[in-house]
Amino acid sequence: MDWLLAALAAFNIFSMVVAYRAREKIRDTPAWGQTAYSLVATEMAWFWLPFQVLLAVIFYLFGALDSILGLIALIGLAASWIYLTFSAASSLASPALVERALRKGLGKNYLDQIDPALRSRIELKNNMRHWWRPFYMKRPGVEKLKHIPYGPLGIKHRLDIYRPSEIPPEGCPVLLQIHGGAWMVGSKELQAKPLMYHLATKGWICVAINYRLSPSISFPTQLEDCKRALCWIRTEGRKYGMNPDFVAVTGGSAGGHLTSLMALTENMPELQKDFPDVDTSVQAAVSYYGLYDFLSRHNPVHQKLMIRFIKNRIIFESPAENPELWELASPVAQIHPDMPPFMIIQGTIDSLTTISGASSFYEQVRKTSKNPSVFVKLPGAEHGFDTFHSPRTDAVSRGVHRFLEWIRTQHMAKKLQQTNLGAEADQVTASADTAAG
Repeated sequence: MDWLLAALAAFNIFSMVVAYRAREKIRDTPAWGQTAYSLVATEMAWFWLPFQVLLAVIFYLFGALDSILGLIALIGLAASWIYLTFSAASSLASPALVERALRKGLGKNYLDQIDPALRSRIELKNNMRHWWRPFYMKRPGVEKLKHIPYGPLGIKHRLDIYRPSEIPPEGCPVLLQIHGGAWMVGSKELQAKPLMYHLATKGWICVAINYRLSPSISFPTQLEDCKRALCWIRTEGRKYGMNPDFVAVTGGSAGGHLTSLMALTENMPELQKDFPDVDTSVQAAVSYYGLYDFLSRHNPVHQKLMIRFIKNRIIFESPAENPELWELASPVAQIHPDMPPFMIIQGTIDSLTTISGASSFYEQVRKTSKNPSVFVKLPGAEHGFDTFHSPRTDAVSRGVHRFLEWIRTQHMAKKLQQTNLGAEADQVTASADTAAG
């Protein structure tokens, strides 16, 4: 038993070293293994810690501490629990962090400004019922429609719909979900399910899409496919219960990058040649751990690594050969005053995208945009933390819901004001015609 206890201690110590090693260090290739390993160590800490305590008690009862090895192993294991405790505590603290970020970005009384009918669906408190089944996603009252074509190119132009079983006559607001995977792998089935199922229970329709992937194609083909899906929502969405007047977009990692570009490149003719007359603006954007600058201008020491990874994988020309394309691919270079409201979510121990990159992008957005922006900085959160249920995942999903409902309320008020102004203008015109007659 002492060897089992020693193995558990070694595993834990290694996990914590991997999870909390420096993230800004230059690496020749992305830290895929580190990401997967530390994701389990951090996001499952709330479950993993009590389970390990139980294992240690069992090992003790079977004599694991009767040897020097066992005693040393217990000391090492207890030391590693300090980091697990920190991971669990940071996850459990997420609701307060998310709420603080929302109040900073939207105003202290933002909840009171949400339409009462929408506010009645908002959840503020933690609910543990999903944590104990972290990979079970289905919810009562939500149906899923699979593999619906939005374009001509087979499986790469397919989407899934998550929607309430009861749809109001006016239709439901829409969230377009763009998966990540370094622009080269991934599919619509793999990401953001906790968020999509949560929103579907609150009266939203969520649309998760596939799109063409590199290296068989080059950027901006991925972005063009995302815009094609948005056009499908605008032209065909009502058949499925959508209200295409309000479409928000979200995604993580490469999906966060494409989400940002969807929000920042609305109605660019060169990106929607097959549907030039369809509105490709979105009403809100929520980016999870995205990449915001292909040239890494916020951190020049990363620039060579960034360019080496992207060139010949994602973009088949160097920045010198086609600087305009690299600028187009960088959300930070597309920021403009009329961009839609933005929510940026980033973990501090992300192994693939940096907190400094997200912070730099947020500062540029905050300085430039006329619309509100929210930056949620999550201590102890790894890349892909929202893949399954956890205290942090569910707190962020609820925060995204509050953000979207606040934006939706503002959108509804603006449309009502425009309608009233139009009616007043018509009335003035009619009165003038009557007087002239």
